Amino acid sequence: MKKILLCFMTLATATMFHSCQQSSQLCHIEGTVNGEQYEGKRIFLVPFKGPKTAEFVDSMEIKDGKFHFEKDTTQMYTILMDYHYRFGLQPLLVISEPGVVKVTIDSISHAMGTPQNDSLEKWKARTEMHNRELMKMRRFAANLYSKGDSVQAKYIAQRADSFHVVYKNYTRQLAKNMKEGVLYDFLKDMFPLTYQRKSPDGRVLTMNADTHEEIKQ
Repeated sequence: MKKILLCFMTLATATMFHSCQQSSQLCHIEGTVNGEQYEGKRIFLVPFKGPKTAEFVDSMEIKDGKFHFEKDTTQMYTILMDYHYRFGLQPLLVISEPGVVKVTIDSISHAMGTPQNDSLEKWKARTEMHNRELMKMRRFAANLYSKGDSVQAKYIAQRADSFHVVYKNYTRQLAKNMKEGVLYDFLKDMFPLTYQRKSPDGRVLTMNADTHEEIKQ
């Protein structure tokens, strides 16, 4: 009887341990959507890469302004509202790594709570700031050109280019710091340091991606 009880306890412990291991590998995406008009509407979790058919896309109904997804693999997704009600809401990239990811879907959406998502959120904020400021500078330069002030316009355009290089290097460094993982894969090829170009004589040249000058081998 004691042996049977001991075997039962061992089996129960092993089962609980296995269950805990499985639970620790899950990603829980806990989201909120601001706005009563979205109550009862569906929100979608769409793979960033690969097929986007019904077989691979998850959806949930928003209840009390909240939604929840659960994933057991680590990859990048886009969270999207039903396209009928998507206007005014920002789509959001999220990484389904183990842990709890807190998501807010609004005019500016956010995802935080796990290491890669925290880094992705910082990159997103930097990217949005960069895009706003770069657009302002380029519009200002274009306006100066239209008024005939080509000297000042050229100066502003050069500043815009330098500003963009700083952002590119920030993205490259973030990828380098990540070393591996889904976010690393996403960022590493965004701004490669080099690219290849075929010359008129048929040679394949390696070019500096920032200066567009040939890198001598």
